[in-house]
This record gives sequence, structure tokens and C-alpha cells, in this order.
Amino acid sequence: MYEIAIIGAGPAGASAALFAAKAGKKTLLIDNDKGMTRRGWYENYYGIAEIGGPELVETGHKQAVKFGAELVADQAVNLAAKGEGFVIESESGAAYEAKHVILATGVLTDLAAKAGVETKDGTEPRIKTVVAVNAEGRTSVAGIWAAGTVAGVSVHAIITAGDGAKVAINIISELNGARYVDHDLLKA
Repeated sequence: MYEIAIIGAGPAGASAALFAAKAGKKTLLIDNDKGMTRRGWYENYYGIAEIGGPELVETGHKQAVKFGAELVADQAVNLAAKGEGFVIESESGAAYEAKHVILATGVLTDLAAKAGVETKDGTEPRIKTVVAVNAEGRTSVAGIWAAGTVAGVSVHAIITAGDGAKVAINIISELNGARYVDHDLLKA
């Protein structure tokens, strides 16, 4: 069983996976390769002069995998409670079990609805429905979290990446029983 499974591997999902895996948590990242980030051009992403969406997404995937996240190219089609966690069923017929699940599905709320997660009206232009979350990223179903656009934050990639990291830090802290902080130092 994975400790944390993330559905959606754009900036929110890959950032969450990077933090979770770097913290030593058994992490799954599911990518359906349909995210809107891949279609963008970014000149407003902190620390990067300019980058195309495909390269930004691939860099995020590589970072998460570097720290031990398992990246699966598939489409999650169902999410349901099972035992002490959840089972995620995929289009290919695979099933994955996880204690915590982060929905980082961009504009899609269908999995949230299937899992009984509460939704609400979106506030961003052209985003009709989002998952209702608290400040930590928790949804109405214990163990299911949401990050990024699907959680109602701005559609800007830099903001969704930060939201994914925030939600992962909150889950890691819960799993550890103490607030988790990840700071690296320059090597002398």
C-alpha cells in the first residue's frame, strides 16, 4: 500500500509527489498525459526564464522520480474507500491502494464525485466546479485531499505547484505526527 497516491501529475501533483517521496513516503504519481500545463508557455514561473509546458511537466516528473516516487502513465477511473485507505482503479485495469490520496486533477472533478467528495462552484474564469477543501487541502472525505486548480486555487502553474507542496507537507506532517519541514543547504 502506498502512503500517498497523487492523481494528476501537472505542477500540483508532481510537486506533491516530489515532497512526499523526498520525505521517504511510499508515493505513487498517476499521469494521464492530458493536463492543460502541457499546452502552455511559461515566462512567469519563479526561477525559470522561460519554459514550454511539456518540458516543465517532464522536469517535475523527473524530480519526483529522482526521490523515489513511482510514476504510472494511466487514467484513474474510480476512487473508493477500502479498509484503512482507498483503492484507485485505472483505465488499464490496474488497481492501487493508498492510505492518503491527493486529487490534483486540474479542471476534472469526476473522481471526486465518484468518491463522495463535496464540490462547490469555482471562482476562476471557466472553472465551473471545484473540490471543497479546508486551508490544509482536506476534502469532506477523510484521507482524500485536493491540490491545485481542482481545489479552487488560481490556475497559474506556479500557484498550483505551491499548493501541491503545501498539501503534501500537511499529509507528511500527519503521517509523522509532527510538523514536517524540508530545507536543503548548499554544500560547502
